[in-house]
Order: sequence, then C-alpha cells, then structure tokens
Amino acid sequence: MRIFWQSFVDASVNAPYMARLSEYLNAIAAPGTSVHVEGISPPDREFGRLAELRCAILAIDNGIAAEQGGFDAFVMGHFQDPGLYELRSALDIPVIGTGEATLLAASQLGRRLGLVTLDPVFEVWHYEQAERYGLGGRIAHVVGLGCKPEDFAAAFAGDQEAQARMIRDFVACARPLLERGADVVIPAGVLPGLLIGREHGLKIDHAPVVNCAAVALKNAEMWVQLRRLNGTEPSRGPSVSRASALAREDFRALLARNTPLCRAPSPAVETKNGAA
Repeated sequence: MRIFWQSFVDASVNAPYMARLSEYLNAIAAPGTSVHVEGISPPDREFGRLAELRCAILAIDNGIAAEQGGFDAFVMGHFQDPGLYELRSALDIPVIGTGEATLLAASQLGRRLGLVTLDPVFEVWHYEQAERYGLGGRIAHVVGLGCKPEDFAAAFAGDQEAQARMIRDFVACARPLLERGADVVIPAGVLPGLLIGREHGLKIDHAPVVNCAAVALKNAEMWVQLRRLNGTEPSRGPSVSRASALAREDFRALLARNTPLCRAPSPAVETKNGAA
C-alpha cells in the first residue's frame, strides 16, 4: 500500500518537521505500507482564506498526479481540509481529510469536542468545518495557540526542553476548553498533532487528546483495505459527482500556464500630433 501525504509546509524551510513527520508516519504504518510526504512551496505562510485556496489548488494537482503515479490513497495532511470534496470528486482512490477523519473519530470518544488550532485566524474556519461535516453541535470551543510552523522546529529537531515547553503550552491552552464543557481535546493541525505523538495516553484531566496524524493515516489504510475488500467508494451522486476527464484536464492546464490570464496594458505611445 502506497499513501501520498500532502503537507502544507515547505520541505526545505521546515526540514526537521518534514523529516520527523515522514519518520513517524512510516513507523506507525501497517506492515507493507509506505507513506510519501510532500510539501508545498511557498507554504501556507500567510494564514487566511486566500492562502488556503492557493494551497488547496496545488494539493489537488498533486493528488491527480499521485493517482496517476500509482498511489493507493491520498491524505490531505492539513487539518482545515481545503479542497477536500473537489479532490475527492477528481480521484478514484480514497481521499482522506485529516480534519474530517479526526473530528469523526473524536466524536466516538466523547460528546463535546474542543479544538486547539495553530493560529486564532483558523477558529472560525473550524466551526464552519464542523458544520460541513454535520458536527457543528458537538464543538464546545476552539482556541488558537498563536504559533507559526517554525516555532516547532527545535522540538522536532530533538530538543527535549523545547518539546516539553510546547507540550506545557498546549496543555495550558487546552485547559479552558474543559471549562467550556469539552470532554475530548483535538490538536487541530498536524504540527501540534505530531508534537503530542510521543505522549502515550495523553489526557487533560478526563479528556483524551486525539492524535490527528495517526488518525488520518489509519483512516487511509482502512479505506484502502475496504476498497480492496468490497469495492466501497464515495457516492457519485450530487454530493461528490465524478469529475470528467475534460474537467481534470482543464484544471491541470490552468496550473500549467506560464503567462498570466490578464496583462497590464502597454504604455500609450504618443504620435506626432500628441494623440495616443
């Protein structure tokens, strides 16, 4: 089984994280499963809707190429899942959204979910995301760590003190979620998810902390196995109707353009009589 994992960080700028992520995913994968981790450049660095859309477009293009390259599943390794339904419509192989898989799994562990996201700008996104997955009523609260990807670099490079400090910061940020009624805590991002990956059985008081990286990978393995076992695939009705070959070609051709869609007008050339 070959799984393509799409990260939204830059492989060179955040090399310790990418190396740690690849090592971790391949270590916890089932025997015979390999995970290829791919980054994006420029990464998701200016948090907001436009940056999410840009990265989603690149991820969809990579997903189409991954299926053509023989991968068995694609994981949107970015908790916000931008472009998830569009990519699912474009591929036959299973397409896993880290956010979708984690929210659904966490809903089996408790009634009220609390999310710790990377930056406060994503708080409203996660509320919208939960509503899209039919779980809006299960979200107790969302809080932001106020971190950038590079803030995790030392911890992922092996600095134990930095690792312990970030775990303490995470727990302190998450504790108010329990005061809001949360009984499950979700790191709403693969960066914080990977951070707590070594914390076996981590809980904050009574609330288990769900490792979104592990959940997404195991979900991908499950759907590949179920597809092989009995041919289960997404509904191709109105919700996720299959994109045509022409639609996929048009999409990839858009990214292949080397010239802008619109050019600025050339400076006016003045004639002898002064008319332009």
